[in-house]
Amino acid sequence: MKILLAYQSGLPHRNDPYISIVPTGLCYLHAVLLEAGYDSTLVNFSAWSTSRIKQEIVTLNPDFIGISQWTHNRYCSLELARICRDLLPDSTIVMGGGHATFCYEDILAEGSPVDIVVLGEAEATLLELVSQASSMTEWQTIAGLAFRRNATITVTAARKSLENLDRLPLPARYLDKSVGLDLELQSEFIVTTRGCPSTCYFCSSPDFWGKRVRFRSPHAIVEEIQYIREKFGLIYFSIRDDTFTADRKRVLEFCSLLQKQDIKILWNCQSRVTAIDEELLIEMKRAGCECIQLGVESGSPRILRQLGKKISPTQIEHACALIRDIGINLSIFLISDVPGETAEDIRQTIELVRHIHPDDGYVSPLAYYPGTALYKNALASGNTTPTVFANSRQAALYVTSTSGPTAARLLKELTKNQQGDPERFKRQKQRLGYCFTTNIIAAEWHRQRGEYDSAEEELQEITAIQPGNPWGWFLLGDLYSERGKIKKAKAFYAKVLSIVPQHGPSQSVP
Repeated sequence: MKILLAYQSGLPHRNDPYISIVPTGLCYLHAVLLEAGYDSTLVNFSAWSTSRIKQEIVTLNPDFIGISQWTHNRYCSLELARICRDLLPDSTIVMGGGHATFCYEDILAEGSPVDIVVLGEAEATLLELVSQASSMTEWQTIAGLAFRRNATITVTAARKSLENLDRLPLPARYLDKSVGLDLELQSEFIVTTRGCPSTCYFCSSPDFWGKRVRFRSPHAIVEEIQYIREKFGLIYFSIRDDTFTADRKRVLEFCSLLQKQDIKILWNCQSRVTAIDEELLIEMKRAGCECIQLGVESGSPRILRQLGKKISPTQIEHACALIRDIGINLSIFLISDVPGETAEDIRQTIELVRHIHPDDGYVSPLAYYPGTALYKNALASGNTTPTVFANSRQAALYVTSTSGPTAARLLKELTKNQQGDPERFKRQKQRLGYCFTTNIIAAEWHRQRGEYDSAEEELQEITAIQPGNPWGWFLLGDLYSERGKIKKAKAFYAKVLSIVPQHGPSQSVP
């Protein structure tokens, strides 16, 4: 049996580098299938023309097709399914993902090209399904499915969540058998948990993954990082858990392993203002954490309650102060255009941003997503309809029809609130002692201001103390390249390659 796992982003910006990656969950499914001995090909059709998509489908000629559907790509994913059905009428077409899980009735409407929807966590379900795909009577008893039969939609028993996430194969081991992916960029993003301890009204994670958070072990995470570093030469990683620090002890052990095994990487993660403390942040920074992203959402206590955040502005200020004092870059998420938001609510958010000094941030108008409490409550109150996603072709369905002005105002505030105190780096070094992450952040701060001698001094300290740390050599190479000193820059890049032979940016220097 030939299997095609497919994704199409639906984004119009074809020059966006992130269009060349797919949801991490799809990579796990691909790895699970290949490890079980199935002939699976992972394809990213984003930014492809229709004719090119059709040619690739015909060339692959799969018997079984799995398509990843989320709210932003719900229309193009269905169109992809129709293309597959027209070209391969006898194939089995399956859809899964966040939107598909909660909107399976829309997907399985009469005349749909989709045969089956996989609900929620899909690894075990998909393995069982492909083993029974040739027999319709047998797969209809598999847990975790929705399908159309005799003009009605049938939903089978719920699938039990996987207990041991460490048993899942590493996606990076199997990315070679793929088309349309940037393998290095794809491997930068890793996931170490499933679920979230919070129950924010605008997020569907609890309903998709289950109420309980499941964790990969620190040893498994470090093993994945080491493998990716050796295979693809990556020295920067982005941990995409909803709340990476949900288990404090696990994070401390992870940081300890990185340091004991002398794995010099930089990384970022997402957290919650109530899930960090001074000791934890210090150890994270010593292990290479250079940025933490916090879901702040608002500076108004009333709006925070309305969003189900269960945090206060005081807690936000405390967490952000800790991050800034210890010297990790701070990135925040804000939500704008909340129904009933007043000028006072907006003022409080702006004042909070001015007080906490984020290095950057993202502003998103409040939007409906299936599976969220926000959407369920809107349905119950009559503020929206069950057909809202099927009837609209917008990638995001904003709660207020006038969304936009507040978002632009908050984004403008974010861009002018970066901290400009160079003395903070001295204070951080006194507090933590030598920490290469401090030097890197300080060097970048000086470089952006054209203070090249100060930036070079910071990086030379890394190469002197940790000659086996690729980051000191790499950033010196970038610094000299930016100043037009190409010969010396090449020498620094060569040092990087002596430490990490597959490091792409150092290899690409002409």
